[in-house]
Amino acid sequence: MNAPTGARLSARARVGILVLALLLLGGGATAYTLRAASGRQAAAAGTADAGFTLDGATALYARDTASGRIARVDPSAPGGRVVGGPSCDRFHAAGPTVVCLRKRPGVPARSYVLVLDRRLRELRRIALPGIPSRARVSASGRMLSWTMFATGDSYARSSFSTRTSILDLRTGYLVKNIEQIPLTLGGRRYYAPDVNYWGVTFAADDNRFYATVSTGGRTHLVEGDMRSWSARALRENTECPSLSPDGTRIAFKKRVSDGPREPWRLYVYDLRSGREHPVAERRGIDDQALWTDGNTLAYGYGGAVWSVPADGTGAPRRLAPGASSPAAPH
Repeated sequence: MNAPTGARLSARARVGILVLALLLLGGGATAYTLRAASGRQAAAAGTADAGFTLDGATALYARDTASGRIARVDPSAPGGRVVGGPSCDRFHAAGPTVVCLRKRPGVPARSYVLVLDRRLRELRRIALPGIPSRARVSASGRMLSWTMFATGDSYARSSFSTRTSILDLRTGYLVKNIEQIPLTLGGRRYYAPDVNYWGVTFAADDNRFYATVSTGGRTHLVEGDMRSWSARALRENTECPSLSPDGTRIAFKKRVSDGPREPWRLYVYDLRSGREHPVAERRGIDDQALWTDGNTLAYGYGGAVWSVPADGTGAPRRLAPGASSPAAPH
């Protein structure tokens, strides 16, 4: 006896649903495989994954130590981050602009400076000698600066040399090495063969900048002027300055010991009053601190990114293990 028509239709429907489900699962697996392959290809090429951008983001970004790629710090994500950005050894972002310093393989040491937009599309590539050390973008995204180690690989050593560059994206003008900027030290025009600059930070007007200059075995905070192309020393023992968003304070490394083990402490200097104070981080910080807002500093230490209040209160807090080179693009 034949099965009722309704039963035959129900069986056919079940078979159809099963086939459709298999097709959907197969399609999903294929799409996942293609996305994974695309991510692997992007990682191998050093570029960002499709869909990984800084558009509309207010999150903290950092370099993921394990992969060497830029990641978005996200406590809700596996591992506390979403990795998908380009490969960078140093990284910073502000306004519409991203700067990525990437060491090239081989000897002598050479690197690329990659200028990217917030969608992490490459706008410009500059080949330079040296090892990536510091990187900064002005708040507007117009002015970029980076520092490369020419010899040695640590500011704690006496035998190192740096080359610091400034790029104006509006004009396209690149100063490959700012060492020739006329320097006023102690109220007089200063000349010396050992002048060495590093760690630029820009003011909101895209004209003034602050940096470290080393000469005669001492370091100084200098204020530079792009339009007049001049610089003047403001005070001693101030390294890797980072200007606050309101332009009134500078976070910096202060040398507190002559020994090679943790010789610096992180301080904040008030440009108006001339006063300084240490922050609650008591370990030796060898980094150019980042102002994540007007009250908080972020920095790299011991293979992780940390934060601490800028006013000297509170305590250090770990934001991301296995990370460095924090940036908080707005």
